Amino acid sequence: MRVLCAFPEAMPSSNSRPPACLAPVALFLALLLHLSLSSQAGDRRPLPVDRAPGLKEKTLILLDVSTKNPVRTVNENFLSLQLDPSIIHDGWLDFLSSKRLVTLARGLSPAFLRFGGKRTDFLQFQNLRNPAKSRGGPGPDYYLKNYEDEPNNYRTMHGRAVNGSQLGKDYIQLKSLLQPIRIYSRASLYGPNIGRPRKNVITLLDGFMKVAGNTVDAVTWQHCYIDGRVVKVMDFLKTRLLDTLSDQIRKIQKVVNTYTPGKKIWLEGVVTTSAGGTNNLSDSYAAGFLWLNTLGMLANQGIDVVIRHSFFDHGYNHLVDQNFNPLPDYWLSLLYKRLIGPKVLAVHVAGLQRKPRPGRVIRDKLRIYAHCTNHHNHNYVRGSITLFIINLHRSRKKIKLAGTLRDKLVHQYLLQPYGQEGLKSKSVQLNGQPLVMVDDGTLPELKPRPLRAGRTLVIPPVTMGFYVVKNVNALACRYR
Repeated sequence: MRVLCAFPEAMPSSNSRPPACLAPVALFLALLLHLSLSSQAGDRRPLPVDRAPGLKEKTLILLDVSTKNPVRTVNENFLSLQLDPSIIHDGWLDFLSSKRLVTLARGLSPAFLRFGGKRTDFLQFQNLRNPAKSRGGPGPDYYLKNYEDEPNNYRTMHGRAVNGSQLGKDYIQLKSLLQPIRIYSRASLYGPNIGRPRKNVITLLDGFMKVAGNTVDAVTWQHCYIDGRVVKVMDFLKTRLLDTLSDQIRKIQKVVNTYTPGKKIWLEGVVTTSAGGTNNLSDSYAAGFLWLNTLGMLANQGIDVVIRHSFFDHGYNHLVDQNFNPLPDYWLSLLYKRLIGPKVLAVHVAGLQRKPRPGRVIRDKLRIYAHCTNHHNHNYVRGSITLFIINLHRSRKKIKLAGTLRDKLVHQYLLQPYGQEGLKSKSVQLNGQPLVMVDDGTLPELKPRPLRAGRTLVIPPVTMGFYVVKNVNALACRYR
């Protein structure tokens, strides 16, 4: 290629215009320089790719899990159940022998079963063969009757208040009365089962722990997320609401660790909505976001046991309705029991959220938790890992497994609402198949959807699911 140009004999003055031929020469030299640099760079610098107008690039979330050591280990009976004494008052006790109800309860074993609730405050215990009474003074039934549920509310319920120190002394007295009785000598004692840790409640707990912190086997409290009279379906999707529990955990742990570091803490009673719940909401698919996040958050912050109020009861906060039909939270709990082990693993993500600013809380709508897979599940070898993921976004999210999880086979258990009611549905589907009992004595098979190795996980909008990453051979998960 040749460029012809006639140059003048003398250079023009500084205020004169450059010759017209210099423009194409400059353009040619710039092009030649660009081609030279491109050939030297080779494949190191990809050429820009034109994007279709209006097309937004989706964020790909990279996910890895620390597999060497667990960050927490919770109780084997971490997810446990409660029955309210109202079943006695309302004449439901005989139904506990129902084959269908027994089958549903067996599906959630192993678990602790707590017999308690609001009606417990008004139960009268009768024990005519109580040897402690012969020694004078009140027996164990007196203390069991008087100190059952939320001592911070005694003024409202009984017209008198109790302080933490007196409550602690009564627990010590109760322990001393139980120990000489053979059937109670090895019984565990839990308390004080306070309500939401507001300032007055924390003061009560502080006084109790100072006196009886070493007497109880675990410290207990209760939590309710929403006032059932004002609840809306969108409330269950609010990250601010989901995060209220984390703050309560920290408040309880601060007091407990001041007096008895390392003492086990139980959430002994959790409901989504107060006042017995709200029909078509607290018994719907939407309530599962709160319940699954509660399980993940409690285990991640070291709470040893959570007791769900209630397995079977009146109202709408239970797992099984009055017709003995399992509700969405039951199926969620069943999957949790089958797939999740007690060892909690640290999750590492990239591309998930903005870098946190000082003093700013990042409320994330994509929540990812990781545990060792339940070692009682013989479908998976030890060393496998189970993720459970909550997507509160109105768009699907893509997750690429990285690090130790890269190129592993994955089993998907995606739980979605079934029917026309959407988030208000009381029925669910697993990987597209509705979950119903086979008969009164048989639960359905929970069939996973296998995903090929290396495939990106696609989480549909406003859904939740479990993902078993097979054969990771995680050191933290190989041994009990």
